[in-house]
Amino acid sequence: MNETAYAKINLALHVRQRREDGYHELETLFAFVDDGDRLSVSPAGQDCLTTQGEFAGKIDGPFGNIVAKALSALPHGKGWAVSLDKRLPVAAGLGGGSADAGAVFRMVERTHGLPDDWRRRAARLGADVPACVLSKPCIGTGTGTELELVAENDLAGCPVLLVNPREPVPTGPVFGAWDGVDRGPLPQGTLREVAMRGRNDLQAPAITICPAIADVLEALGRTEPFIARMSGSGATCFALYDSREAMEAAAGSIAREHPGWWQMSGALC
Repeated sequence: MNETAYAKINLALHVRQRREDGYHELETLFAFVDDGDRLSVSPAGQDCLTTQGEFAGKIDGPFGNIVAKALSALPHGKGWAVSLDKRLPVAAGLGGGSADAGAVFRMVERTHGLPDDWRRRAARLGADVPACVLSKPCIGTGTGTELELVAENDLAGCPVLLVNPREPVPTGPVFGAWDGVDRGPLPQGTLREVAMRGRNDLQAPAITICPAIADVLEALGRTEPFIARMSGSGATCFALYDSREAMEAAAGSIAREHPGWWQMSGALC
């Protein structure tokens, strides 16, 4: 089997309050890009994991990796030999590890079906994992694990450019730097309207930790997308365009001006 671990972006991320358990109440609009890490599975005597790709050296070893944890969380018959091509940067706001786990859940669903409590099992691995299992536009509330699928996706196929300055940004310090101000709920409307009128409350605190995020947003803004915003807790930023030609021109411009930055282009699922 082969499966893509689709890159997650937060079209909007509203932080409402700190919780007593140390987590935060969120309202976020998840969307997914039609590219990401790649996983392949073949039969084996026991579960095992091999990694390759540009960012393979940045992830946990085979026993601590979230892919191995996802395998342990689900009944899937005999052993699976999983190969992970790590193409997404780590600690980047793209849910890379969560997307990898989500891909494992989808492969198990395809071959053995998922248990009724799969959402609970997924949430134990990480707050973004349930959304990454679905890999469809959805609104997340609570800590991001309570999901509502978006009925009408008016951004399906929208050209998207992801750019990362190659600086990892740990999630905890960014949430810790949030100023605690509730700036209001997600707006109502179509997917595009919510994205346009929404915001990312973690963008400002992330920039204080990683100023290069502001440089990425400025560079993306010069390419005239209809929206440019940071995803998750950073440092990856995304830009959405009305045409593939505009996105490809932007990707070329960014590559020439900032050859050291990572980028990935595609379309929203």
